[in-house]
Amino acid sequence: MDDYADINRTLDEVLVNLALIVLRVSKPDVTKTPEARHALVLSVKKFSQCATHSTDPRVQWLKNELEETLRPPLRLVM
Repeated sequence: MDDYADINRTLDEVLVNLALIVLRVSKPDVTKTPEARHALVLSVKKFSQCATHSTDPRVQWLKNELEETLRPPLRLVM
């Protein structure tokens, strides 16, 4: 059972590092082209699938942050 916990911790660390990289490239000035935006969407979706099974709060927080980057900014129209 200890091996399982070690594997889980290692996977959580990998997920955290991966999310930080994707979060860095999710800035609008980096994802200017439609191709870059599409790649970002695919990366966030794949990360979210993996993160769903994690119990690490950092992974869950990063999952929410990354999913938020896909939402279009709201504009106030008067």
